[in-house]
Amino acid sequence: MRHIISLQLENESGALSRVAGLFSARGFNIESLTVAPTNDETLSRMTIVSIGDDDIVEQIVKQLNKLIDVVKVTDLTATEHIERELSLIKIAINNESQSRIETQFDQFDAKIIDVSEEVYTVELAGKSQKINDFINAFNTDEILEVSRTGVTGVCQK
Repeated sequence: MRHIISLQLENESGALSRVAGLFSARGFNIESLTVAPTNDETLSRMTIVSIGDDDIVEQIVKQLNKLIDVVKVTDLTATEHIERELSLIKIAINNESQSRIETQFDQFDAKIIDVSEEVYTVELAGKSQKINDFINAFNTDEILEVSRTGVTGVCQK
């Protein structure tokens, strides 16, 4: 099962390494990881997406709560939450494909941020599945490059 774990932790060097170490020590892969300071400059928010067994995630959450740098841990998957991911995608275009490709942009609310004769660079934000669906709507030779930020999220309440 996919889990989104949100942590507030002290904004200090080595904190990220200690958190990632808990996952790697248990052979648990991190699918995406985002981290940035919060409105309190002494704290950072880290959002980790991982796929795995509920029991293992429960143990990792317990271990995360024991780390000295960690202030709060929330398994967003277990609560009502809002999640978003940002992506930048370069798409090859030509005269024959341009109209079809632009229709896909409209359907997914993708924003064109750069244009050249043969390439559109678009920005797309939303749930990970929306970004996956957008990418899958194109032929493999049309997608030139994909850069994704990883998931970030907050509890709704």
